[in-house]
Amino acid sequence: MTGYEMFWPIVAHVALVYVLYALLGYRRRRMVDAGNVRVSDYRENRNEPPQSLFVKNCIANQFELPVLFYACCILLYITEADNIVALVLAWIFVALRYAHAFIHVTSNRIRYRSPLFAAGYIVLGAMWVWLAVWMTFPNG
Repeated sequence: MTGYEMFWPIVAHVALVYVLYALLGYRRRRMVDAGNVRVSDYRENRNEPPQSLFVKNCIANQFELPVLFYACCILLYITEADNIVALVLAWIFVALRYAHAFIHVTSNRIRYRSPLFAAGYIVLGAMWVWLAVWMTFPNG
């Protein structure tokens, strides 16, 4: 291991956020070009069409649990608890965020989206428990 493996899941999540912003811009531009909305309609976002609203909400969601994920990854690195267990949990969390985002910006079916969110919530909780245990018993 190079020592920076714990940061690659963060980079992967940041890539997801950038893709979502690009998708939001694309969908909004399409709505304007089709004459369904005016550019000024996005100033206050009171009547955003579902096609772009789903993406906008998905982006907002990337700054909820993932903020705790970033903090945890950094703390795992600082405390040297960034071993294979922590790394696998981090990659699982990111994979779940990608799957959740895909559902969010396509069908937006809560039936499929909610279990993915819940799984990410549990995995992130496990990461924090791993950190707490590591700090409580630093020498094994």
